[in-house]
Amino acid sequence: MCRNIKTLFNFEPPATEDEVRAASLQFVRKLSGFNEPSKANAEAFHRAVDEVAAVARNLLDSLVTQAEPRNREIEAERARLRNAKRFGLAED
Repeated sequence: MCRNIKTLFNFEPPATEDEVRAASLQFVRKLSGFNEPSKANAEAFHRAVDEVAAVARNLLDSLVTQAEPRNREIEAERARLRNAKRFGLAED
């Protein structure tokens, strides 16, 4: 799966439509191999993004969990620390 697609479930506040659409766009880009489709493929590409976004929103709205919602800021900080360690940018 594409590393740029982030987990969107069980966050407070819930994922926005923009976040769902961005993840859908990344997914369709990965599947198609197009960053930007040609004019001939643009309609199919954009329709696929719309359809994936609708299905993704339906999925997110249907999932249930007993776990406490995650905090976006805490998760972002954890990701920054992982990246710093991974790429040797850890602060001393």
